[in-house]
Amino acid sequence: MIAAKRKARLKTLAAELLQRGSPQVTVLEVNVGSEDSIQNAFAEIDASGDPLDVVVNNAGISNEEMALTLPTGEFDELMAINVRGVWLVAVLAARRWQASARGGSIVNIASIQGERVMAGITPYSVTKAAVVHMTKSLALEWTRYGIRVNAIEPGYIHTEMTDGMWETDYGKALIKRIPMQRPGRPEELNGLLLLLATEAGSWMTGACVPVDGGHLCSSL
Repeated sequence: MIAAKRKARLKTLAAELLQRGSPQVTVLEVNVGSEDSIQNAFAEIDASGDPLDVVVNNAGISNEEMALTLPTGEFDELMAINVRGVWLVAVLAARRWQASARGGSIVNIASIQGERVMAGITPYSVTKAAVVHMTKSLALEWTRYGIRVNAIEPGYIHTEMTDGMWETDYGKALIKRIPMQRPGRPEELNGLLLLLATEAGSWMTGACVPVDGGHLCSSL
């Protein structure tokens, strides 16, 4: 089951997955900023009759504005999507696993900004630090139910969100701070995701692991 806000993009992805051999793909149109939308998505999952095994909290937004000029509404939106949305999805999944005495795995997508900071994206960094701490706290609380909660902390990845940045002076300067001297590719997160989602990572919970080309260990 794949879920996101833009249904047209989901349908394209679903077609690609079916072409690659997935036996079934269900598209769920979800806005994680809306509790009703999340509740409706879980109702569809329940109605499918298929057991829920893994939840990946990947929805997120960013902003670029100094804290002194940031409108309060933008701060609220970042918190609603990046923190409250992660919380609601995780809790609704965990309640089902607890009720059925069936464990599961939650993988949150945090960021290296949850560990270090940069001027101009303070609210985003705050949200990702919250996801890191939420991951560890929920892991501690839910391990008794067989629920594992871990997080991936991506560095700068070449995605649609960052597409136009890498040829700018700012982007080129940023690349110089990455020990591997390049942004990452989305598929370079796959190995860690599979580890955390499957029994290969069965003794891992509360782990927040960077995948960043060495960015976090670069010199200040």
